[in-house]
Amino acid sequence: MNGESAPAGPVPEDLLRTLVGDHPERLVHVHEVPARRAVLGAWPEWVDPTLLGSLLASGIEAPWSHQVEVAQAAHAGHHVVVSTGTASGKSLGYHLPMLSDIIAGATAPNGRGATALYLSPTKALAADQLSRIDRLALPAVRPATYDGDTPTDERRWIRDHANLVLTNPDLLHHSLLPGHERWSSFLRALRYVVVDECHVYKGVFGAHMAAVLRRLRRVAARYRSEPTFVFASATVADPEEHASRLLGMPVTPVTRDGSPRASMTFALWEPPLLVDETGQPSRVSTITETGELLAGCVREHVQTVAFARSRAGVEVVARIAKERVPVTDEHRVAAYRGGYLPEERRELERSLRAKELLGLAATNALELGVDVSGLDAVLLAGWPGTLSSLWQQAGRAGRSGERSLAVLVASDDPLDTFVVHHPEAIFGRGIEATVVDPDNPHVLGPHLAAAAAELPVTEADVEIFGPQTRVLLDALVARGILKKRPRGWFWGREDRPADHLSLRGAGEPVRIIETRTGRVVGTVDDSSAHSQVHTGAVHLHQGQTWVITELDLDDHAAFAVRGDPGWTTQAQSVSDFQIVHETEHEEWGPLRCSFGHVTVRHQVTSFLRRLPGGEVLGEHPLDLPPRSLATKAVWWTMPVEDLTAAGVAEDGIPGAAHAAEHAAIGMLPLFATADRWDIGGVSTALHPDTGLPTILIYDGHPGGAGFAERGYRRIRPWLSATRDAIDSCECPEGCPSCIQSPKCGNGNEPLDKRGAVALLDLVLRHADPGAGGAQ
Repeated sequence: MNGESAPAGPVPEDLLRTLVGDHPERLVHVHEVPARRAVLGAWPEWVDPTLLGSLLASGIEAPWSHQVEVAQAAHAGHHVVVSTGTASGKSLGYHLPMLSDIIAGATAPNGRGATALYLSPTKALAADQLSRIDRLALPAVRPATYDGDTPTDERRWIRDHANLVLTNPDLLHHSLLPGHERWSSFLRALRYVVVDECHVYKGVFGAHMAAVLRRLRRVAARYRSEPTFVFASATVADPEEHASRLLGMPVTPVTRDGSPRASMTFALWEPPLLVDETGQPSRVSTITETGELLAGCVREHVQTVAFARSRAGVEVVARIAKERVPVTDEHRVAAYRGGYLPEERRELERSLRAKELLGLAATNALELGVDVSGLDAVLLAGWPGTLSSLWQQAGRAGRSGERSLAVLVASDDPLDTFVVHHPEAIFGRGIEATVVDPDNPHVLGPHLAAAAAELPVTEADVEIFGPQTRVLLDALVARGILKKRPRGWFWGREDRPADHLSLRGAGEPVRIIETRTGRVVGTVDDSSAHSQVHTGAVHLHQGQTWVITELDLDDHAAFAVRGDPGWTTQAQSVSDFQIVHETEHEEWGPLRCSFGHVTVRHQVTSFLRRLPGGEVLGEHPLDLPPRSLATKAVWWTMPVEDLTAAGVAEDGIPGAAHAAEHAAIGMLPLFATADRWDIGGVSTALHPDTGLPTILIYDGHPGGAGFAERGYRRIRPWLSATRDAIDSCECPEGCPSCIQSPKCGNGNEPLDKRGAVALLDLVLRHADPGAGGAQ
C-alpha cells in the first residue's frame, strides 16, 4: 500500500439521484471513468537508509512503478518529466534522489554538500512541499521556503545554510538570479531543480519560464554546476516536447501511471432553459445551479469543492450554498480565491484538510495553490478553459480506494453547450497540446537584458537562448539598453532590468482599500482593474459587497466602502484593430484567411447598473485611458456580394459577424490550450485595412501566446464546431449558450444567430480542407 486509508465516501449514484431530485432532464450524460490497478516497484538500492526508514514509517511500503522510473532517471543525471494523474505521488519520484543526495552530501567538508531548488507556480504549493518534507524528520535536510513573505533576517541564513530551497519562478527571476553572487555556495552545489505543475507554464507565462530556466542554466554554469531538471505535471498532452521547450534541452518522459485509482462517476449537467416575463429564453445561472448543488452535497455531508472561473463567481457560489444549508452548517461553507490575504488562505487550507469545511467554492488558485486531494466530490461551474484544467480539477476528488463524483455544470456558453451534448469531446480525446513559444521577441528581449545584467552575454549563450537571440541583442544595443564589447553584450545602466519585467504579464496589482480605515481588503490584477474596480463598480469579496468610490491608476489603488446598493455593474467597452503584418494566408476563392501581427486598441467607456432580475437602471460614462496591445491574430474576410448571396444582407453583416466572432471565441479553447478569457475578438462590416467585412480573433497577451496560431492551423474543424454549436442551440434568436458573450463590451448588440450560421456556412463551403491553413 502507498498512502493512508480513509473512511468510505458516498456512493456516486445515490448522491447524483439526490441532487437530480425531480429534474432528471438536467443530467445530460453520465460517464464512468474506470478504476486503475496499482503497479508496484522496488526501492532503488541507492536510496538513503534514513530516508527509507522515514518513508516506511509513514506507511509507504513500496513505491509505484512511475516513482521508481523518475527516481532512477534523475539519479542517473537525466533531465526527466513525469506526467501522471492527480494525487499519483509524483513528488516521491524526485524526493528519492534529491533527498538521498542531500543527506549524502551533508557530511561534505564544506558543510553544504548537494543542494536542490524546488519551483512551484504558487507560494502555497511550496509551503505544502515543505510540510511534507518536514514530516519525514530528516536531520541532514535543511529545507526552507524563500519568497516575498520571507523576513529579511531569515534570507541570509537560507542563502548560506539551507540545502533545499522551495520558491517560485518570480523570486528566482527578481532575486536569486540578479543576486547570484550571494547564492554562490548554494549554486556551486546545485544538484537538482524541480519544476512542479509544469503544465501551468504555457502561452506567455511559459515563454517567460523558458527564458528564466535558460538564465538559471547559464548562471549555474558560472559556478561549475550542471543540475538535473525534473518536471512534474498531472495534465500535459506531450510532456516530453513541452518540458524540452521549457528547458531548451532533451527531457526523458515518464507517463505510465503505476498508482491505483478507484472509479469516478463523471456527470454532465445542464441548467434548464426558462422563459422570462418578456418571453426571452435564458438558462438558470450556472453559478446559481452550482451553489444549489454544493449545498446539496453539504447537506449529505459530502466534502466537496466547487470550482468557479471568476473571483466574483466563487463568492456567489459560496453565498448561495450558505443560504441553502441548515444554519448549523453555514460555518462549514467558504470561498477561496486569489486576492485574499495570506493568513485567510492558510486558515481555509487548514480547515479543508482537517475536514472542518464541507463545502468550498474556489477558483483555480486551489487547483494549483495547495495540495488537496481525497475529496468526495468536485463541481465545475462551467468549462474550465481546457481539458487539462478539467481533469486537474476533477482529479481532486477520490479518497484512497473509494469511488468519487465529478459534475460539470454547463454555463451559458457555446463551448459548454457543445461539450455536454457531445461527451466524446471530453471523454473520447486526449488533452490539448500546450503552446509555448520560447522565441517570442516581446518576452525574450527583456530577458536577454536581464541575463546581461547577471553575466555578460557571450557568443556561447546564443545557442542557449535560441535563433532570435542575435537579432534581439542588436536591437537592445541600438536602443541603448546593452553595450557591445569584444567579450560580449553588457548591461550598462544603473537600474536592474528584472525590476521592470513581470513574469505573469499582469503589471502591479491594484489594491482594494477600505476608505474609512485604510485597510487593504484584497487585490485585483492590473489588466482587470479597468473593468472590475472602476469608479462606481460593485465588487464582491468574501461574500461581502463593496462599492468602489475611486480608482487611482497612478497609485494602483481602488478605494471602496462596504455595502450592497441592490444592483450589480457591468463594464462597457469599445475595441478596434490595425493589421500590422500578415505573415501567412490562404485564399479560399473569394474569401481570404490570414494570420499575423496586429495592434488591438481597447477602452472601457462606461458601465451599466443592473437589478438582480437583469433590468438596466442606467448607463454611466467613465473616463479611462485606452489600452493598446501588440499581439498575433487570425482573421478572415468575406466580400459583401458573397455574403448577400449566402443570405446575409448588407445591413445584417454587423450582427452576423459579431455573433460568429463570439461563438468562435467560445469554441477556440476546444482546439488550443486556452481559456476564453485568454482570447479576444473584433468584427466589423468594413475594415479600413482590408476594405471588406472582417472577423478577427486575437491572443490577449503582448506578442501573442500561440492560441490564434493554433486556431489558424485548425481553422476548418474550429469553425465547423462553431457553426454546429450555434445551429444546434434550442433558443430561437440567440442566447449565452450560443452567440452571447459574458465579456462583450457592447452589451451583446447587435447579434444575428441565423446570419452567423449563414456566414459560417459560406466560409466552410469555400475553405479548402487540403490547404495548409485550413486543416
